[in-house]
Amino acid sequence: MSRKLGALMGLALSTCLVVAATPTAAPAASPTVISPAGATATSTIPARPAAAPAMVPAGQLDALRRDLGRTAEELAARLAVDATAAAIEPRMRAELAEAYAGTWVTADGRATVVGLTDPTRADQVRAAGAEPRIVTRSLAELRGLTTKLDRRAAVAGAAVHAWYIALPSNTVSIEASNTAAATTFARAAGLPDDAVSVVVGNDAYRPLYDIRGGDQYVINSRLICSIGFAVAGGFVTAGHCGNVGEPTTGSGVAQGVIRGSSFPGDDLGWVETNANWTPRPWVSTYDGNVVTVTGSQEAAVGAAVCRSGRTTGWKCGTITAKNVTVNYSAGPVYGMVRSTACAQPGDSGGPFVAGSQAQGVTSGGSGNCTTGGSTVYQPVNEILSRYGLSLTTSGGGSTHRIIGLADKCVDVPGANGADGQYLNLWHCNGTNAQDWTLPGDGTIRAFGLCMDVAWGSVENEAVVQLAYCSGNPAQQWVFTSAGELVNPQANKCLDVKYGDSSDGARLQTFQCHGGANQQWRLG
Repeated sequence: MSRKLGALMGLALSTCLVVAATPTAAPAASPTVISPAGATATSTIPARPAAAPAMVPAGQLDALRRDLGRTAEELAARLAVDATAAAIEPRMRAELAEAYAGTWVTADGRATVVGLTDPTRADQVRAAGAEPRIVTRSLAELRGLTTKLDRRAAVAGAAVHAWYIALPSNTVSIEASNTAAATTFARAAGLPDDAVSVVVGNDAYRPLYDIRGGDQYVINSRLICSIGFAVAGGFVTAGHCGNVGEPTTGSGVAQGVIRGSSFPGDDLGWVETNANWTPRPWVSTYDGNVVTVTGSQEAAVGAAVCRSGRTTGWKCGTITAKNVTVNYSAGPVYGMVRSTACAQPGDSGGPFVAGSQAQGVTSGGSGNCTTGGSTVYQPVNEILSRYGLSLTTSGGGSTHRIIGLADKCVDVPGANGADGQYLNLWHCNGTNAQDWTLPGDGTIRAFGLCMDVAWGSVENEAVVQLAYCSGNPAQQWVFTSAGELVNPQANKCLDVKYGDSSDGARLQTFQCHGGANQQWRLG
């Protein structure tokens, strides 16, 4: 079957508002101590630290004010804190190591908090611009407890809905229909009572088959889901929406084929679309505007997020937990992110964004958008990594290396960015001769030129070269879930000639056979 390049329909760009915090020195403060039961002792919150500017589309601000119940001034302050938290989290994880117990934004959105088990290191947290919170268990210990629950997921029972690390209380939280079911499950897994908090609710999570996330699409004329994010060649969505090989339609016309799907265990999928669909870096806000996606930096627990879907439109909330295990009737799904943004059937697969940063695709929800509920999403970066996909962004795509046989790179010999220059394999050296961009239109570019199959050949052993970008099918490429880089016109793979792993080995197109000399990944 021929592999076609495709994309998503686009919408008009929205205006953006830049929100920035005024630098403020943070005074020394006593760290807050959380007891095993979550009770808070003395606490002094330092002044809000300086934050990096947050690019937030104007339409998103209106929805955030509506759903978070904040004034414009309060929202501006919280978005500045959200931006700071995203930068603080990886730094603190690395610096505090085994003493690290997570990063989160306070419920009022005024401060970034870092949990740690060693009080002597509180000044490190203050120096990073966050409030230290001394807790009993490290993040690694809490993850060990959720792993124990994961291993017993098969016997959790229908009354247990989900489990995850609750950072502010330094516990593992279990959502269930009743306290007894949660307690029984926790004790059977060997969790101490003081490490567990219980959230009681009657609504179990379920895959949201009937919901729009971005724009609606239909799977095999039987199910309705929502588009997540545009990628080179199509879009990402939820894995539970359909199976590999099933056709999809959008706006009443043929759209594409599901090329990747995984559920349960995780909930990730991607659809390869046909040439009539063009990928755009946009998410619909269902008010005539769009959010323009500029990247996929992961937001912190407590940060504000919004989601889009064909059933309920544009809804916002905050992130309440990461690495959530959801106990669906079909089986457990691991590594989800939980939020207070509501969703309903039909929103499955739709996008979650924090500002202009892609976060994930809607997996399932509890409750509804009338009485309230929570939603879990599959992180988008895991989908991109699993299938070797490139997120479509307004910046035209980041620079990548294309790595293949013997961990060597696709290379422009002598950095000669000229029309007709053949390509070869070379040890990865970090030079611009190995810098490639994927702008989201199916092309792969270096030195302002496109990777091209010479003379548009559909035969084996056709030369792969640089050429002036012309929009012809010889310059279209698709990464498949099998790790191949395919020219759809020829239906052939980028191939290292003769499987030669030495520097200077020439590149060509050849019938796809799954060999090591046709395996590629982005670096």
